[in-house]
Amino acid sequence: MQHRGRTEKGLNVSALKILTFYQTLELQNAGDPCQVIVNVWETHHHPRTMSPTESHQTIDDGEFGFHNGMNCVDVGWLTCQTEIRLRLHYSKVPPVSITKKKFKKSRFRIKLILEGIEEEGEEEEELSYASPYTSLEISMISASGYKSRHTQPECGYALEPPRWTEYSIHTMDPDNLELTFEFFEEDLSAHVVEGDAHPGHVGTACLLSSSFSESGKDNGVVTLPIMGRNSRQTIGKVRVDYLVIRPIQGLQCDMSSCFVKHWKKRSAIDVGHRGAGSSHTAKHHRIRENTIASFKSAANHGAAYVEFDVHLSKDAVPIIYHDLTCCISTKMKNDKTQELIEVPVKDLTFDQLQLLKLAHTTEMKEDKDKGDRDEYDNDDEIDEHQPFPSLSQIFHAVPEHVGFNIEIKWICQMKDGSWDSNLSSYFNMNTYLDIILSCVLQQAGQRRIVFSCFDPDICTMVRRKQNKYPILFLTQGISQTYPELMDIRCQTTQIAISFAQSENILGICGHTEELLKNLAYIGDAQSKGLVVFSWGVDNNDHENRRKLREQGIDGLIYDRICEDQGEESNIFQIEEQHSLREVIPEETLKNSNCSCYSIPCSTAPCITSKEHAGSVESDSGLSSS
Repeated sequence: MQHRGRTEKGLNVSALKILTFYQTLELQNAGDPCQVIVNVWETHHHPRTMSPTESHQTIDDGEFGFHNGMNCVDVGWLTCQTEIRLRLHYSKVPPVSITKKKFKKSRFRIKLILEGIEEEGEEEEELSYASPYTSLEISMISASGYKSRHTQPECGYALEPPRWTEYSIHTMDPDNLELTFEFFEEDLSAHVVEGDAHPGHVGTACLLSSSFSESGKDNGVVTLPIMGRNSRQTIGKVRVDYLVIRPIQGLQCDMSSCFVKHWKKRSAIDVGHRGAGSSHTAKHHRIRENTIASFKSAANHGAAYVEFDVHLSKDAVPIIYHDLTCCISTKMKNDKTQELIEVPVKDLTFDQLQLLKLAHTTEMKEDKDKGDRDEYDNDDEIDEHQPFPSLSQIFHAVPEHVGFNIEIKWICQMKDGSWDSNLSSYFNMNTYLDIILSCVLQQAGQRRIVFSCFDPDICTMVRRKQNKYPILFLTQGISQTYPELMDIRCQTTQIAISFAQSENILGICGHTEELLKNLAYIGDAQSKGLVVFSWGVDNNDHENRRKLREQGIDGLIYDRICEDQGEESNIFQIEEQHSLREVIPEETLKNSNCSCYSIPCSTAPCITSKEHAGSVESDSGLSSS
């Protein structure tokens, strides 16, 4: 098979290290920058190297995707195109509601048609839909698995209550599409299979893509009238859930490294929950959770990763804090008593957060004396014990050998219609993620990074916006501890597995409460190429962790990691030391007072060499091999 390395106008290729299948878009004007869409690319950590000597050259270097006996390919990320997701599902109510009595007992098939909108003065044959840069893919997700299709049957697909149906549209013209849902009646009195007589076309619902930008929201729900085929009467309505994913702004990803699906299998790694553990559920904790001091403590006690939540302050600074709200302690005039007021974190600037006398929301539900609330007062004078550190601060303060499991905070809706922390509105999802992702991509260096989130749309967007770091879908499954979530993709571990497969993300982070009842879920997910972490208070029990380790779980997130483990190196440092021993004589290591590779030494303080440290290839949680 021949591969072609090409140099198009505006695209300078001096040495092609990673082979790609891409499209180079035609320039509208001579001075416009070249725009490239990456469809599929090789992601080998030690890629093939070719040095073109001519602008157009044919090189036979084997089969695409295969190099050194390994097949490593991945889909591209959003470079200049926009992705629109339209979803039909039964999370809240049936997506289709028919008012005409004659259709009450009918089932409907739905097909999505894409068309460009004719601009003024535009010839009919030059409609924007003729552009080859608009594509459609259909995904159907359920607890039993997922299906992905690039074409639709002539009469579309039927909707089913346990299934999530999603249409993914890639386009260079996101504000100029006409999205038409065609409805076909299916006679339920007879079994309809492919090849039977086509169901009758009964109606149409139309959506203009420009309505998304006009609304100012990149995610939401629109309700469209279904117009009868032979009349202008409304026969019902369809509820369409939408998501618009835009390329990350102000930052360009490259192909230098990719860990989105890379994971080296080993024994379960230890992840410090909120650093050294939750400090609001354990009275004896002297180190406040989610602080630099807490992260450093976990790092010194063998944590491979520290887990923490990131969201934005009012002035768009990525900050570390677990809850969506915080409690401000106020003092009334002429009164010694104090009152706690719950305030959304998003309504306070970074500087305001640094000045807070902080209390936790649990104190609003419990009778606590002033002494309990002042537990950290003395520590607050020390920067490393301050709550609300910025994401940038912890990148600089926490040793690079410990990885970051960054949970991206987002609001969740419960099955009963209520919202997490009573917040039904939040930031623009694209802007929110662009700020957080830019901070990580610019400052992570060689540190191992794994993102995670309870919101499946956030997981999808992180996967599509960048091509370097992986993400885990956090799921609570069926729980007696937490209320059921509205989104059907969040309701069971099985459908979470199907979602992770469909989006080609690294894996899931399951709730230990459900995993202990269904240990087979771990092997099932791993057999489908997924990595499995677990979270929850049940992980704090040593016996529960032992059971999960025996099942081959990949990562355990738990509290009090400093109590269970003494001061020691983490698994990545130990592996690095072993790899060095294979290439450096044992006597040399013994005589060395220090390690340039962060290998612990007892004879003298270690000073990390930036030159050597930068040459060690990192990974997302795993290994450079």
